[in-house]
This record gives sequence, C-alpha cells and structure tokens, in this order.
Amino acid sequence: MKKITSIDLFAGVGGMRIALSKAFKKLGLKDDCRLYSEINLYCQQTYDANFPNTPLLKDIKSIKVNNIKEKIPDHDILLAGFPCQPFSKAGISNRNFLKKVHGFEDKDQGNLFFNILEILNKKKPKAFILENVQHLKNYDNGNALKLILKSLRKNYYVPEPEILDAKYFGLAQQRTRIFIVGFLNKHTNFIYPKPTYKETKVEDFLDKYPQKKYIISDLLWASHQKRKERNKKAGKGFGYKMTYPADKFTRTISSRYFKDGAECLIYRGENKNPRMLSPREVFRLQGFPDNFKIPVSNTQAYQQAGNAVPINVVEKICLNVVKYLLSCKANLKKVA
Repeated sequence: MKKITSIDLFAGVGGMRIALSKAFKKLGLKDDCRLYSEINLYCQQTYDANFPNTPLLKDIKSIKVNNIKEKIPDHDILLAGFPCQPFSKAGISNRNFLKKVHGFEDKDQGNLFFNILEILNKKKPKAFILENVQHLKNYDNGNALKLILKSLRKNYYVPEPEILDAKYFGLAQQRTRIFIVGFLNKHTNFIYPKPTYKETKVEDFLDKYPQKKYIISDLLWASHQKRKERNKKAGKGFGYKMTYPADKFTRTISSRYFKDGAECLIYRGENKNPRMLSPREVFRLQGFPDNFKIPVSNTQAYQQAGNAVPINVVEKICLNVVKYLLSCKANLKKVA
C-alpha cells in the first residue's frame, strides 16, 4: 500500500485529518500523519484520544524560520484550518466592541497564516489544503485574501479559492467555508468538488433516545422567547432558531452553542420546551463518525465541535487533491 505523508496544523480535534484519511482509504492509500499542532489543551486531549502517538507541536509560533527544517518533518500534504476568529463577522464585531484589533493586525491569531507560509516555503510539500470562514474573501475589501494568494503563488500553483456549503454535501447543517488549495507543480487545472446535493433531514443526525438533561428549562425558554420578541419589535432578526426534525438542515452551529443553544433548538412537540443538541449530535452534523471519542466535558465538546470542519466537504476536496497528485507522474514516483 502506497503511503502519503502529511502534517495537521491548527488541528483542533482532527477533522481535516479524518477527511484526508477517508480519502486515502477510498484510493487504497495509507495515512501517515507525522505531526499535529494545536495550542488548546482540551483539543489536544480529544486529538490524542483519537490519534494516539502522533507527535505534537503545541505552539506553532515557537517555530522560527531558521529551525523549520529541523523541527518540522518532511511531508507531502499540509493541512491547516488556521484561526478564523480575526476574519469572521462575529469575531470582528466582538473585537471592535472590546477595542481590539482584528485581521492580520491580531498578533495572537490573525498573522498565524504567515507561520504556515514559512513552513510551505521551507519544506515545500507537494500540496496544501487551507480552510477558513467565508468572510475572509471580503475582509478588508478582499485585500487580505489577495495578500494570502499572492504570497502562496510565489512557489505554488494556487487556483481561485472556493466557497462550499456543508448542506450541499450530505450534512444537515448550513455551514459555509472558504477553501484554498495549492500544488508545488502544475499538471492540469485543479477542479474543486461539485456539490452532491444529497437529500438530508436533521432527524437522521439526532440521537434516537435523547437525554432529558438537554431539554431547556422554563426560565431559559421564557428568556429565548422574550429576547426574540424584543428584537422583532426593534426590527432585528436575532433570536433563537427552532429546528424541526424534518428540516433539511440547521443553522451553522458555532463554538458558543453551549451557552444557550440559540442557533438550533430541537422541536419536541406542542406545549413542550425544546431541547439543545447533544455534543454527539453536533459532531454528527459536522460529519464525525459515532466512534469518534469525546473525552472532555460537554462545554468543551460543544466548543470543539462548533470549531471543527465539515468532514464531508473536506473529504471531497482531499479526494480531488490526492487524485491530482497521483495524476502527475513526477509526484507519483516520489510517493513512498
């Protein structure tokens, strides 16, 4: 069995790695992830429970340009879902409220793309797959994305990024993300995957026997209803979203879902309080298999699932990326 190596940066709990592994399996290839980077201790706990014995780089900012070759192993594919908060609408709004900088000016998260760039330029993997929020495309009138693409294209063939929505790839969740792929060598024009438009229903992702603890209290339910009515009178569209099991998809589930579940409350019947999704259900809506281990508290699990990538979408991209690599004879010879 041929082997293609990878590294998994800003890995979260390993969604991109799962997607790449599924693509490898369909193509008869073996997964060999040589390193993952993740600064969050709880995410490390979940990642290690599911991918034991993978070397960890805790803080990518600790790697300097002059020691990249020594600290970062050789690899064929670089995966990176680099931090999106500095570019997301909600993240920018929150930073403005707190009088903090956003975008590339955010020295903690916003400029982490350049750490990826330094690794790409030093290690020269055959391909990369990057993921971020849709709003990256329009941030700073598109200048941020233009800078990213210009920087990447100095050494890589980088087709125009694609914005894809999970609800068109067999997941019952509206989740739109931007993807950027690149190749060290150009063989033919790369084509992003087309939506499958597989029919979905929210109920297919729900627990058969949901626990009572996820039913929201009378106090919280009353608060949700009052807030929605107040916002409606003020001409605002904000408020809870009731989701019915027969619906085709939910709203985007965010990392703040644990606070009150407002993005998606599951209808339980007339005159009954709705319930929140369980952590397992949120992971399912992201495409994670039921054998994925969740060793952390519910609060942490909701945040991890809300920050994860939609696996069905990434798997399709990975399939096309690997097929592109294998279609180039020069690359095929280099695969171990």
